[in-house]
Amino acid sequence: MRAFTAPLENLEEYEQIRERLKKNQGVLQVSGCIESQKSHFMYCLGEKYHQRLIITYSDLRAREIYENYRFFDRKVLLYPARDLMFYSADIQSHQIGMQRMAVLRALMEEENVTVVTTLPACMEKILPLDYIRERVLEFRNDSSIDFAELSAQLVEMGYEKMPQVESVGQFAIRGGIVDLYPLTEENPVRIELWGDEIDSIRSFDILSQRSIENLESIRIYPANEVLVSEAQAASAMKKIETEGKKQEAFFRDAMHTEEAFQVKTLTGEIREKLIDRKERTGLDNLVPYFYKNTVSFIDYMSGDALVCLDEPNRISQEGTSVENEFSQSMENRLNKGYVLPGQTRLLYGCMETIGSLNRRNCLGLCIMDVPRDEWSISGTYSMTVRSVNSYHNSFEQLVKDLQKWKKSGYRVALLSPSRTRAMRLAQDLQEYALNSFYTADRDREILPGEILVTEGNLHHGYEYPLIRFAVLTESDMFGREKKKRKKHHTYEGQKIQSFTDLKVGDFVVHESHGLGIYRGIEKIEVDKVTKDYMKIEYSGGSNLYVLATQSDVIQKYAGADAKPPKLNKLGGQEWNKTKTRVHKAVQIVAQDLVKLYAARQEKQGFVYGPDTVWQREFEEMFRFEETDDQLQAIADTKKDMESTKIMDRLICGDVGFGKTEIAIRAAFKAVQEDKQVVYLVPTTILAQQHYNTFVQRMKDFPVRVDLLCRFRTAAEQKKTLADLKKGTVDILIGTHRVLSKDVVFKDLGLLIVDEEQRFGVTHKEKIKQMKNNIDVLTLTATPIPRTLHMSLIGIRDMSVLEEAPNERQEIQTYVMEYNEEMIREAISRELNRGGQVYYVYNRVNTIVEMSNTIAKLVPEANVAFAHGQMKERELERIMYDFINGDIDVLVSTTIIETGLDISNVNTMIIHDADNMGLSQLYQLRGRVGRSNRTAYAFLMYRRNKMLKEVAEKRLSAIREFTELGSGFKIAMRDLEIRGAGNLLGEAQHGHMEAVGYDLYCKMLNESVRELKGEQQIQEKYETVMDLDIDAYIPDKYIRNEYQKLDIYKRIAMIESREEYDDMLEELLDRFGEPPKAVQNLLSIAELKAEAHRAFITEVTQKGDFIKLVMYEKTQADPRRIEQMIQKYQGKMKFVIEANPYFLYTKPRKSAKDNRDVLELTREMIEDIGGIS
Repeated sequence: MRAFTAPLENLEEYEQIRERLKKNQGVLQVSGCIESQKSHFMYCLGEKYHQRLIITYSDLRAREIYENYRFFDRKVLLYPARDLMFYSADIQSHQIGMQRMAVLRALMEEENVTVVTTLPACMEKILPLDYIRERVLEFRNDSSIDFAELSAQLVEMGYEKMPQVESVGQFAIRGGIVDLYPLTEENPVRIELWGDEIDSIRSFDILSQRSIENLESIRIYPANEVLVSEAQAASAMKKIETEGKKQEAFFRDAMHTEEAFQVKTLTGEIREKLIDRKERTGLDNLVPYFYKNTVSFIDYMSGDALVCLDEPNRISQEGTSVENEFSQSMENRLNKGYVLPGQTRLLYGCMETIGSLNRRNCLGLCIMDVPRDEWSISGTYSMTVRSVNSYHNSFEQLVKDLQKWKKSGYRVALLSPSRTRAMRLAQDLQEYALNSFYTADRDREILPGEILVTEGNLHHGYEYPLIRFAVLTESDMFGREKKKRKKHHTYEGQKIQSFTDLKVGDFVVHESHGLGIYRGIEKIEVDKVTKDYMKIEYSGGSNLYVLATQSDVIQKYAGADAKPPKLNKLGGQEWNKTKTRVHKAVQIVAQDLVKLYAARQEKQGFVYGPDTVWQREFEEMFRFEETDDQLQAIADTKKDMESTKIMDRLICGDVGFGKTEIAIRAAFKAVQEDKQVVYLVPTTILAQQHYNTFVQRMKDFPVRVDLLCRFRTAAEQKKTLADLKKGTVDILIGTHRVLSKDVVFKDLGLLIVDEEQRFGVTHKEKIKQMKNNIDVLTLTATPIPRTLHMSLIGIRDMSVLEEAPNERQEIQTYVMEYNEEMIREAISRELNRGGQVYYVYNRVNTIVEMSNTIAKLVPEANVAFAHGQMKERELERIMYDFINGDIDVLVSTTIIETGLDISNVNTMIIHDADNMGLSQLYQLRGRVGRSNRTAYAFLMYRRNKMLKEVAEKRLSAIREFTELGSGFKIAMRDLEIRGAGNLLGEAQHGHMEAVGYDLYCKMLNESVRELKGEQQIQEKYETVMDLDIDAYIPDKYIRNEYQKLDIYKRIAMIESREEYDDMLEELLDRFGEPPKAVQNLLSIAELKAEAHRAFITEVTQKGDFIKLVMYEKTQADPRRIEQMIQKYQGKMKFVIEANPYFLYTKPRKSAKDNRDVLELTREMIEDIGGIS
């Protein structure tokens, strides 16, 4: 970093400050500093120190410093404050815990580290670092562990025991395998034991549950910062109960019975959590009861660490306001019986914290020199630093200034986020006789008159006039800040395997027998052979038992509506009728699709040229880093436009996954070839929103964007239409108004349709006529199912965006009991930071009362309500006001779940969340967290409704509502079904309901492939295997029924030796050495696939005989049959009936005498395979 540190050595004050800091106590104040320069200055002064702590005045500023500081030093971490206001939530997100634990890990491993934090984070009472260090577990290969104790240890460390690890902070024990997901690791780890010795340690993938790589050793850090042993829990409980009784008596004496009851309930709940359920998560609010000696985060830093204070005065203001907010909120809760007196002592006072900072070596950086009494200032210095001009894309002005600086002997550093742009910039400047050069080596010192161009980014540039040193960033030169986002690893494979979530009582579809209800797995012994069967109940109470190995003929029934479907009768004809009816309907769809495909292939479309320089410049101005899916979709769209065929591409992606950006880039490409673009949206509000986005993105280019919707006056509309006809409007955005007859284009080249499923039939017809010979791009948020996606491939080109944009701030999700105090705090906190709030309330008849309640709770807020039964104009007016920030809290039904994107709304409260489907909750949650601020989602339920259930059950029901667990998969499922219905239209939707979604997709896929000539129409036949050997998964091997069913389902799908080996490897990896019964199960599945290929419909063993039934339409060679029978020397005969079969005689001494049956059957199947 010499390029950036060396110039400061010429600054007199810098050297003096450096010397003073060596023996400083108190705050050495340096005034005259500006924003980005502070990170540079702190880095240079802190280089010689082992640890550096940077304290600032707000979370947002902490993130900004963190991003700036990373340019100079990658080893910087963010330590966020805990959310003390909402600690009582049943379930919270892990995000904050993970960031904090990463800091503790770095400090414990005594790394050279810089931590950025805020004063409120330093005010919390936390455990001494040594206490946490003692709880860290370290495992190495070949070391031994006490297995019995491990589970208790992990629970005490805050890990949660689950049947399968699905998210951070969980662990699972299966036989001799321990899976756990520490907060500090990117992937979960699997520890396999041999007795008490560790046999291997490997990391594994959370989605596939398969191992990734072997590790030598692993350190497991606690999942919680509050670590409580059973003894501590018991002694704390005594204190809590004593205090509770005292508080209850106090309320009763004052005749406050409701508050007294509340206190009693509270202590009961704490006991249930702490003692009965032995839970060790979410105990942050009880710290004072567990520990006498707590410390502050400042005490975690070594005595010689350098503490940098960013704007000390603002820090103390922030500290005081947090302290006041906390004590006021606690006082309110204390008076209402929501908390106990001890819980109000969670923070050190602001003055106390500042006092401990005054005893350390602190450097205070501020813009103005305004000393305050609370800081003990040990010395003051002043610097001269200027902010640099913004050139707003004016390259000439930039060159002039650089030439002037060159004459004055300035050293200049220019930063650009991408390497290619940095190199290009260096070359461009050389043409103006400036000696600029690009280098990645930041230790190369800059000489006077030189311009160093390197890759990197700061928020803004700065200039030290006294030492003639200036730093300019991309945003200073070209007028924007480019935000970089890190890539996360993407989801692999399909989002959903339809079986993982099959529960007892679910509706299932059997391909031959129709709709029934799944009643669980039962072990049944027939002739001393045990197997697992799935029990399915049909109408009239009759039951069907299906071998668990044949579970591939069963699918979970999924329809779009919640109403239960009608069950079929076993052996009745109605199921076959239904199937035939649907099959005909499916063929019609398939024919339409194939016709459409053929017609599109014949026509020629306009061929666009390759990307221009403008296009590249335009794309580089995108503020975010694109996800891989997005880049792929953009590339595919451009390829379509540059080819001769007419584009018809569908972009599917969830809310906020960046579909609009793809459309913007396609539109820009079309406009450059003098083509006009029309962007069709379903609602006026969306039209306004997209219009704003387009204008914003295209403001630096000569592109005219216009809007046609109800928000425009008649005169404005008339002018737009006239200009459109002349060709001076390049891009027109509007509602279905753009489909009217009076809208005439000069040369339309691209139609973009947003949320196609929301247009009515007549509009769709008009769109179809427009589509005839122009390129079309359709965007939709309902995800299109993978299964359907496969069958529609090549008919409509699709791009699926599955990867969420990262660093769109994690949404902090809290699940909690409905509580007016919490609602008041959540709303006022959001309003204090200048944001807005969504309150989702799904009852239209009482929505007015609800908004009045909220207006009373938060009198300073402007509250309005909106629901789908309002007149459209009125609804639009409210939404318009909300977008413009005139309304603070919008109480609304779930109509907000589609489409609106308001980055200022970062808190959402969902009333009675337990009544909503997961997909709805998921969609709703996607409405907040669209800016760089932390967003909050509060899911409220009514505790008294839930009291009937056992506490354990209550928690697992709630868990599904947060971002943990399989909730996301089910949400995807729900949405996929809706998406499928939209894609196929209403009539087909009915057919899909009749047979269930999975089977429908299977049928459609087959029909399309048949018509395209990819698949010969094959006769259908099933193969059944029933050998007298134990083939099942014992409970000891896989305890959890979901997992067991999933494994059965996947074993049933084995079709080759590779898949057999792969499955065996996975079982070994996840559950350990499979017992004999499981190995048999795998072998039978592989044999079954081989038998199917050999046209065998049945392999059964009864007594001393093995019978292999052939499919009646097999073409077999009689000579070969004869040779085969001779081979088996009289033990085999061939019987010719309607279904011919081979009968092999295998005498047995007893039922157990059957070891070689698998090898023998394999040999016979191979021989039969050779006769046809």
